[in-house]
Parts: sequence; structure tokens; C-alpha cells
Amino acid sequence: MTASPVPIRPTEKPQAAKIMTLSIPPKTGSPRRLPPWLTSLAAHVVPPIITLVFLLVLWEILCSSPTASVPPPSRVVSETWELIVHPFYAGQGVDQGLFWHILASLKRVALGYCLAAVAGIALGTLVGQSEWAMRGLDPIFQVLRTVPPLAWLPLSLAAFKDGNPSAIFVIFITAIWPIIINTAVGIRNIPQDYQNVARVLRLNQFEYFTKIMIPAAAPYIFTGLRIGIGLSWLAIVAAEMLIGGVGIGFFIWDAWNSSRISDIILALIYVGIVGYLLDRAIAFVARTVTRNTASA
Repeated sequence: MTASPVPIRPTEKPQAAKIMTLSIPPKTGSPRRLPPWLTSLAAHVVPPIITLVFLLVLWEILCSSPTASVPPPSRVVSETWELIVHPFYAGQGVDQGLFWHILASLKRVALGYCLAAVAGIALGTLVGQSEWAMRGLDPIFQVLRTVPPLAWLPLSLAAFKDGNPSAIFVIFITAIWPIIINTAVGIRNIPQDYQNVARVLRLNQFEYFTKIMIPAAAPYIFTGLRIGIGLSWLAIVAAEMLIGGVGIGFFIWDAWNSSRISDIILALIYVGIVGYLLDRAIAFVARTVTRNTASA
């Protein structure tokens, strides 16, 4: 009698070989990401604050000695507290708060700088567009721009017989050179395609100037304007030390004559802040007008 074959069952896969998908629930207490604008603000604000705190601490340590000729930050704040909390004080003559000194300087800068901007853009356009004008005027400009700003002050005092217009002239003659040079470079670097388009469209000189020339050279022009505003602010502070009257430069010189070193330090801080704000204002106008083609 033959035994019937025993059926062989297929080997079952072990349980460990089964692929199982597990869904991991999200953590409920995970921190949320900061908004992009807040992240950008922190990236731009936190590093300068850290650097400033480090410099203040270093300044405090180095000047904490009683024999130090420069006062530490804590002493500067204590000695100039009245100037800090009362910037709008209005006394007699030059006895004014820092706001009025800075405002008087800004008025002189505004007038001299605006005159320099108008004249500089006009002369720069002439030099950049005309080969004969460039040959005749450019050497003169290159010589005059090397004259230090304060060297013009005695001549302007002799011509105007008054300190206020003399300071405005010093600002004008200081700021005009970078505006002329950068405008001329921008005009000369206008692509030939733009000029060909102007000929095809048959634009007259005024239309070519307003629609082609100035927009194309605007990044260069605003570069000159930014350099000019910085030089103007430097020049007015130096000029006011000599002409007297209300102004931040005279305030610094008067504080030096009275040995008020803390007042000088506070005034220098304000001068730097105002100069930075002036540069940022011109840069903002440049980005707006040129649609972010001008350098920041």
C-alpha cells in the first residue's frame, strides 16, 4: 500500500518582515517660526546693537581711570543729561538747545546743497554731452575740486561780508564736484541703443533730456548726490567753527573753549546720526526714482 504524498504548505513570511507604515503625530509644543519681516529686522538690528554694547563697555573700561582725558560713557551721560532731555531749550543768542543748533546747520546745508545739485547736474550734463565742454571745463573742475573746503572760507567771507552766506557758499563749492563728475560719467555711459531709439522716435532735445538722458544716468547722478550730501554735512560743521553763530559746529567749538568734553562727545554723536539719516534719505529717494537700480 503506497502512502499518499503530504501536501507541502508555503512557508509564511515572518511577522517582522511585514512593512508597516506608522503616522507620527506632530508635536503640539513645537515653536513657531518668526515672520520673515521680523527675522530680517533682527538680522539687521541685533548685530549693530551687540557691536555698540561691546564698544561702550570697552570705552567705559579704558576711560574709567580718574586721570583719563576722555570721560567714560557713564560720565558723559551724567554731565550732558540736561542737553539730552531738553533739546528744544531756547535761550538768548547762542544759548540754545541742540535741536536748534542742528536745525540751523541743516538749513544752511539744505540751501547750499540744493544749489549744488541744480548747478552740478546742469554742468555735468554739459560736460558729459559735449566733447568741447569736457575739454574746456574738465581740467578746471579737476583742479578746483582738490582745494580743501575750508580754504574757500576766507575768500567767501571777503566776498559776502557775512558768515551765513559764506557757510552756504562753502557747502555749495564742496558738494558740487562729485555731482558734476558722476553726472558727466553717467551721461557718457548712456548706451548707443538709447540714442538710436531717440533718433527713430525723432525726439527733440528736451524730450531726449527728460525721457532718455536723465533716467539712464540717474544711478550715477544719485551716487554723486549721496557723496555730496556727506561732504556738505562735513563742511558745515567745520565752517561753523570759524564763522560762529548758532550751529552744531559752533556748539562744538564753544564747548572746546569751555573744556566741556562731554558736550563735544554728545554733539559728535548727534552729528553722526544726522549725517547717517541724510545719506539714508538720499538713498531712499534714489531707490524710488531709479526703481532700485541705484546702489543702496
